[in-house]
Amino acid sequence: MARLPRLALAGHLHHLIHRGHNLQPIVVDDDDRRALLAALQESAATHRVAIHAYVVMPNHLHLLATPAADEGLSRMMQALGRRYVSAFNLRHGRVGTLWEGRFRAAPLEAESHLLTVMRCIELNPQRAGLSVEPGDFVWSSAAHHLGRRRDPLISDPPGFWALGNTPFERELAWRRWLEEGESEMERARLIDAALKGWPLGSARFLQLLGEVSPRPMSPRPRGRPRKIKVSAPD
Repeated sequence: MARLPRLALAGHLHHLIHRGHNLQPIVVDDDDRRALLAALQESAATHRVAIHAYVVMPNHLHLLATPAADEGLSRMMQALGRRYVSAFNLRHGRVGTLWEGRFRAAPLEAESHLLTVMRCIELNPQRAGLSVEPGDFVWSSAAHHLGRRRDPLISDPPGFWALGNTPFERELAWRRWLEEGESEMERARLIDAALKGWPLGSARFLQLLGEVSPRPMSPRPRGRPRKIKVSAPD
């Protein structure tokens, strides 16, 4: 089966996942993590991609981002790969690819999926046992959204600002969102959509995407089409 082209559209939220080759580490220590985030910040600024949430896990990178141009995500990730992977290989005396093929991404309807995907991303370290609280993990955007530090990589989207009229109100609302947690079913749905490239949103949202891209917006039903029996005329 032919691989579907990636669906990346200017002005829309996208959930990105980039995994290490064979799920091997993409970072070894804090110097690697700092280098990866510095490369990401530079690449995002160069290619006009707003980063709304992120987490650097041992073997994968999660992002929530909005590109200003259709090709922005691809160019950002290509630039990130060129700068970071060559430095990583040189530093650790290795050669070859670091990533598991191309990055995966899916567009999202902001009204229904912005906060749930932000939460999915920022709960990742706690879920994996890397931190007691989401805000304790240095290598994610959680501390920024909880008011513990100002992260220059982050551009907060309108949906986050709508959580409150003041920084304190937004931070408190976000803490409650994180404490509420997510179901395994919700998390699996978000991850599966990103890995397979299927957009998430209302029927109207999918219709609007279909008007600007000829690519299918949802998987076709499996199996052969059902036969329709035609009754003989009386």
